[in-house]
Amino acid sequence: MPGVTKEQIEKAKKWDLLSYLQTYDPYELKRSGPREYCTRAHDSLKISNGKWCWHSRGIGGRTALDYLIKVRDMTFVEAVETLCGSRAPPPQERPKPRPPKPFQLPEASRFPSAMLAYLQGRGIHPELLQACIQAGTLYESRKYRNCVFVGKDPAGRARFACLRGTRDNFRMDVEGSDKRYSFSLLAADPACPRLAVAESPIDALSLAMLVKLFGGDWRDSHYISLGGTAPRAMLQFLRDHPRITQVSLCLDNDKGGVEGMERLERAIREEPELSQRIKLIYHNPPPVEHGKDYGKDYNEFLCAQVAAARGHQRQQDWAR
Repeated sequence: MPGVTKEQIEKAKKWDLLSYLQTYDPYELKRSGPREYCTRAHDSLKISNGKWCWHSRGIGGRTALDYLIKVRDMTFVEAVETLCGSRAPPPQERPKPRPPKPFQLPEASRFPSAMLAYLQGRGIHPELLQACIQAGTLYESRKYRNCVFVGKDPAGRARFACLRGTRDNFRMDVEGSDKRYSFSLLAADPACPRLAVAESPIDALSLAMLVKLFGGDWRDSHYISLGGTAPRAMLQFLRDHPRITQVSLCLDNDKGGVEGMERLERAIREEPELSQRIKLIYHNPPPVEHGKDYGKDYNEFLCAQVAAARGHQRQQDWAR
């Protein structure tokens, strides 16, 4: 064939599309499933199992050669030369980045029955839920009836929100959220020196609930959720509450939680003002007693304690 040799054609046909894009245009690849990719220019062009298919156009193939001809509109010779390295690939037009979406809270449901049932089923007492509802940091979304946990700045403005499904394991942050201001439960006394740090909003509520369950006053401490293990929200909270001198790190009892607590302590120690002010830092994952593991997070630990308390009450009622 004019312009290319049989050897070049055979070499070009050996390129599958995934390998070609990973080598020459990795920006164009976007993962769309555990073993599937799509391209940024064409969301409906899927790549998996050594094949590709542009579903919106009804075309596909196996090789990168097919892709360059059918999608990039190259001639056969141009495509072969590109794959053999004798012709530079033409620049792919990059999609313009979307401007960030402004933060907006989801619309609230008038009757938060799904949220209340779900959180009470996770062992959280109505007293704590009502405190959050009144503070405007917890409500149920009208669409999909998710729990909405809201984070506010010191001026009381909502700056962050995350959703938790009441019927499945759905979780996500609301677009435009500022992760410096995560969900928190404030102590009754603004000058309270104690802060308990959890990974998730439900774990933060569980910490407060455990204090109540064991006869203490849950309002004697601040509680904050990180939405993970990154230190950003904790550091912002400590800066906004300069009376805090004691921090209890209550992350999950697993590898990520243990490493996260070490990272959080290091972040406090590395900030000059905080390293001078914070006198005590506790690593306080869910306990393991007498070889019994109560769960990897504080909500699992709370649920175990609530179940044990109910079982004890049933035994007392039976004994009477």
